[in-house]
Amino acid sequence: MTLASIFPHPIIQGPTAGGFNTPAQVAAVSNTGALGSLACCLLSPEAIRAQTAQIRALTDRPFCLNFFAQETPKPSAAEVEQAKEWLKPYWSSFGWTELPTPAKWCEDFSAQFETLIALRPAVASFTVGILSVQQIQRLHDAGIFVIGTITHVEEAIAWESRGADAVIASGVESGGHRGTFIGAQEDAKLGVFELLPAVIAAVNIPVIAAGGIMDGADIKRALNAGAQAVQMGTAFLVTDEATVNPAYRQRLLTAGDHPTRLTRAFSGRYARGLENRFMREMAAIERQLPPYPVQNALTSPIRAEAAKRGESELMSLWCGTGVARARPMPAAKLVETLLAEISAI
Repeated sequence: MTLASIFPHPIIQGPTAGGFNTPAQVAAVSNTGALGSLACCLLSPEAIRAQTAQIRALTDRPFCLNFFAQETPKPSAAEVEQAKEWLKPYWSSFGWTELPTPAKWCEDFSAQFETLIALRPAVASFTVGILSVQQIQRLHDAGIFVIGTITHVEEAIAWESRGADAVIASGVESGGHRGTFIGAQEDAKLGVFELLPAVIAAVNIPVIAAGGIMDGADIKRALNAGAQAVQMGTAFLVTDEATVNPAYRQRLLTAGDHPTRLTRAFSGRYARGLENRFMREMAAIERQLPPYPVQNALTSPIRAEAAKRGESELMSLWCGTGVARARPMPAAKLVETLLAEISAI
């Protein structure tokens, strides 16, 4: 099975977790002949089933479900209390007397995985971590095309050796969480057009380019460099179907020359977004913060409250380096625009 046999247009709408990435958006993209993707890492099995049903009610075309391949952590009480203390200036600014300990740190990936097998989407992609040979075989037995996200060559070789069908070469320009799972996250520094040729030379499976790709010229450059498709997250964040908080959306649409950078402050894993006060003030201690998903769960109520109040300086404004070129329009119209730009080159 090839990528083109699943989705004829070489464009994947990148999954964006946090509720921004909707079934309507996924279906709209898939209906154009590109590939819509639903971010499932923060969703319960029940929510995954419900949203997949919504997608299938809107399209009969292939789509992708995306997951974080992660283990459930067991932080010590002392580690949690220290992290809460570091966050106190922010939660106390809301008038709160304490920051509650989350009921759970993350969704159980094993339960999500069984749900994925039962739902049998055409494609499943994975960011953060890697599956076992046995897990990939189970997905193949269910007729699911498997894509792993990588940030350097060694990771691409690992996914191929375990049986993955394709890899996404995610350059450092990419918005949101880095998919690094071998070596230090901060060492995965290659831009997409440095990473792409190295990965293509190292593996014999299709390579998808991601990171800073915003228009038809970017797509054409990636395809000419040997990519078989591109994945675009930031470009689709401002489409009409993405339910992005108004304050967040406004920051994306007015980003201009405002810098993006990688930070551990919000989630405990390096992720790229628009720089804001929270990032700057937490920079001195961000390496000491508990790893994802503990820090992510602890900051979640702070970010949710900031979103309610429209305080974007305390929100995780995830996006890639190309955010200034994001264009608000319906998702299907964006795909049509991109295809027209590719054809015009």
